[in-house]
Amino acid sequence: ADEKRREQQCAMLGARIVLAAMAAEAAMAFNCMSPATAFRSLSRVHSHPAPRSARLGLLRMAGGSPMAAADEKRREGSADKFALLFDCDGVIVLTEELHRLAYNGAFQDYSAEINGQPVNWSVEYYDVLQNTVGGGKPKMKWHFNNNGWPTSKLGGVPSSEDDQNRLIDELQDKKTEIYKKIVNEVAEARPGVLSLMDEAIKTPGIAVGICSAATKAGFEQVVNSVVGTERLSKLDVVIAGDDVPRKKPDPIIYQLASERIGVPPSRCIVVEDSLVGLRAAKGAGMKCIITYTESTKDQDFYGEGADAVVADLSQVNLDTIFEPLMRGEDSLLEGIKEARK
Repeated sequence: ADEKRREQQCAMLGARIVLAAMAAEAAMAFNCMSPATAFRSLSRVHSHPAPRSARLGLLRMAGGSPMAAADEKRREGSADKFALLFDCDGVIVLTEELHRLAYNGAFQDYSAEINGQPVNWSVEYYDVLQNTVGGGKPKMKWHFNNNGWPTSKLGGVPSSEDDQNRLIDELQDKKTEIYKKIVNEVAEARPGVLSLMDEAIKTPGIAVGICSAATKAGFEQVVNSVVGTERLSKLDVVIAGDDVPRKKPDPIIYQLASERIGVPPSRCIVVEDSLVGLRAAKGAGMKCIITYTESTKDQDFYGEGADAVVADLSQVNLDTIFEPLMRGEDSLLEGIKEARK
């Protein structure tokens, strides 16, 4: 009996040592409480056993990184959580023509010419371009790589990669400067998008975010003007094109959003307006609602995996999006979405 008691005491001591080490490590990592306070908190948890998944999370902390364990716990805690992620350009506000005018203004300011002809993107050409390449700098690089690099006020045709990048950077800066002025004058939200965003923000269990391929300067101008700083402060995640190494259609921006908010991709709903954005969402393993624009309305969204296609969000609410998912169904916006063509 004495031997058994000693074994039990050793086991209890070992458990306390592990908990104390966890508390000290967590306190140092998070800088939020003293080791003693953390230990008392963990001891209270230990005296009231949690479900198996939560206990496993604590045990993982004993042998791994506190941050990794926190991420694991956050993911486990989000099993019943959903997310609604909005693209910006074309979804929150119709910006295609504003971007095109700003690019052409930058080309004109820099006297950009290819074979003696001014660089100018027509409406028809820009419709193709924006549905082929995501992000401003990649668009220009794609255009120049396929049509020739221009002369400009910086000099002749740039021959080195450094010179090409310098031209692209300066054109993008000028484009952003012009774009900001245009946005302040004419930009407004598309029907239904802000009311849907507000409804989601107010609903517990739904994370809300914006994920845009646009560069941060131009993106911030749009969201500050149209979405508003107060609404932005309530979002769970905001990611611009500068925050990721690759632009849409690469799925990394949505993968990063899923990681930051702790909601698995299968429970994330993306709202996009183009094939580029749709491919990014589906590549991340997420469902996608398309609110098409005049320039994208004839594209085969269903053929590339869209879960619903609508003209705008004026008839869409959280119930039509999430209730079917909560019932274990795959369909979205039944009775609202357009039929396959």
